[in-house]
Amino acid sequence: MDAQSYNTALAELRTLRDEIKKTRSRLAKLEASRDKQVAQLAVYEKAKAERIAPAAGLSVAQLVALAPTLAPATLTTRDATTASPGDNPPEPLHQKTAPHTPEPPSAPAAAEPQATTPAPEPDNTPAPVPDDAPRTLPCLPDGEAGDAWLTPTANLASTRPNFTQQARSTVFLDTTTGVLVHRNQTHHLDLGTRTAADILHAVFNALPEGAERIYITAGDPWHREADRHPYLRDAVTTWLNAPTPGWRTDTGRGRDRMAGHFVHARNPVGRYQHENSEHHVEIRSVGEWFDLDGDDPHTVRDAFVLLWQSLRRHWSDAVIMGSPSQTGRDLWTRTIPTRGQWADGYPVLSEELRGLLHATAGQGRNELITPPRVPSQLPRLVEYDRTFAYAKHTWKSPVGTPRRITAHTFATWSHKEQQRALYGCGHWHVRVTVPDTWNHIGLLPAPAPGDRAWHYPAEPGTTFTTWAGGPEIHTALTNPLTPWKIEILDGLLWEEGKPLDDWARKLKETWTNLSAQARLQGNPQQARAAHLASRAVRSILLYGIGSFAQRPRMVTGTTPRTLERDIPTDAEIISFDDQTITWQRPTGFTRDPNAHPEWAAAIWSGARAALLTQRHRDDDTYAGALHTQPGSVIAFRTDALYLTHIQNWPHHQQPGDYLLRGHLTGPLTAPNTEEELLTLRNAGRAALTTTPDA
Repeated sequence: MDAQSYNTALAELRTLRDEIKKTRSRLAKLEASRDKQVAQLAVYEKAKAERIAPAAGLSVAQLVALAPTLAPATLTTRDATTASPGDNPPEPLHQKTAPHTPEPPSAPAAAEPQATTPAPEPDNTPAPVPDDAPRTLPCLPDGEAGDAWLTPTANLASTRPNFTQQARSTVFLDTTTGVLVHRNQTHHLDLGTRTAADILHAVFNALPEGAERIYITAGDPWHREADRHPYLRDAVTTWLNAPTPGWRTDTGRGRDRMAGHFVHARNPVGRYQHENSEHHVEIRSVGEWFDLDGDDPHTVRDAFVLLWQSLRRHWSDAVIMGSPSQTGRDLWTRTIPTRGQWADGYPVLSEELRGLLHATAGQGRNELITPPRVPSQLPRLVEYDRTFAYAKHTWKSPVGTPRRITAHTFATWSHKEQQRALYGCGHWHVRVTVPDTWNHIGLLPAPAPGDRAWHYPAEPGTTFTTWAGGPEIHTALTNPLTPWKIEILDGLLWEEGKPLDDWARKLKETWTNLSAQARLQGNPQQARAAHLASRAVRSILLYGIGSFAQRPRMVTGTTPRTLERDIPTDAEIISFDDQTITWQRPTGFTRDPNAHPEWAAAIWSGARAALLTQRHRDDDTYAGALHTQPGSVIAFRTDALYLTHIQNWPHHQQPGDYLLRGHLTGPLTAPNTEEELLTLRNAGRAALTTTPDA
């Protein structure tokens, strides 16, 4: 076996390890569900262990251990009669009880007709909740409590900064080869075992003046001991928290409140401060900005230089910060108007309303459609990706304090007023019914089992309750096939504004310029650098929008094993070793002046709607999933659409245009898992001989 085969086998082994852990976790959930069902059946007065045990796949003894009341009378009688006088009675089998599992509260029952005969004793046993039951979405409370949710957070608004952002000295390091690029200089480092301590020591030996940001371009040193951990996240946590002599974990400085390490399976951030000075340094992955394909640190540095130069054409004080999301929000704050209606800033919604949007406004549509809804054998698999998609949906956004639109209020409006509201900037609580004649894909997201999971019901006659944005509601009502039935239960309606328009326009112009350089540049390295820079602009807008959503914050911490009792009571242990326990706990929403989940929700809703139907005015045509034959849509992946047939959709290098990314001819077995889809996708991209620049 050679080194390559060895590494390949290790990767396969890690995959098997992860599958085993997932299977064990699934098995534990199934067994817990079974035990819950057994406990509920045991309440029935005529329940028999002999009948329940085989149904549960247990022996009678195992069943009685779970539900002591099911112990057969003959067994307990025999045990009692065989005890000798003066002996301790034998321990009945049913005393070996399992730990008690709290039962979930039952759902409110529908009102029953009044009975004329005496009613039996009420059964207060909680109704079973299947593991695959969809989660219930929150809603606005009635009365004054709901009105209070509409009041913005006091003394918190997005305002233009009155300071100039400071640039950080940055270096680019390939931890596989040890090549370090600093400005126009190249250094070759001995990185030892590639620990954080080794990297810091080597970089600061080579650069006496130091660096404030170290971008890792290759090598992923935080995965160096991945084979010793069940998950990559565990390996990353161990790498970040390993001893770093002479350095300690950073606690933040000045206006930069980012402190502590950020644990992420692929793109972590290590933040360190020198013990004997005020020197701060970050170790980050360049993968936050764009995907690399063997690019050396020189090309990566050239990409960042091009990015900075291009941004400076629109923002004279532009600074590239550590991540695309930080950079995007900083640039946006520098477009906040100093005059006009919003000169005092854009108000931040109440924490309750932010929480509602967090729970009810999903991001990209990710759905795999499997047989029999699609053919088991596909003639081909075609991938279309919406170019720079989110930039298409920033031209209007909700601003100010929303109005609550109750079902009664909506019903009193004229048809024209209703249409205007649904086409506007709103977030609606609705009851949806799929038409009886429907034979295509689902249109609106519905809550699915799992945290923040969504699915898209398409079965004719299905009724469900959900929240959805105005663009999707409008699409469901005006789609080119058959209007869906939408019943408004409640809603939030904002004034329309353009808080993101100037920011997005500048980023789109920057992206267009860099994309053109990538196509026309004669020097291959500079062309590649321009392409990477254009991808970085995409990330700035994409992750900048995501950062407006401001999800509840999760804090990661470590505690010595000897002080285990000091772990916060609401913390979840995510990894541990002989010395240290690593945990995380939610801390809710911070007082972030730039938290605007209503903007992110509106853009995400518009992008999901455009996957269904999108008009191209200049070409007088439409594109999207609803303009394909029923049964030809295989999958959605955020901005991408996978079909069984080529479409003649226009592409003019504009944001939102559908770009052909892959084409794999069949016959092909329809994918049943995400892994199978990605395998076909990669093969389709490789098979496409000419790929336009995305």
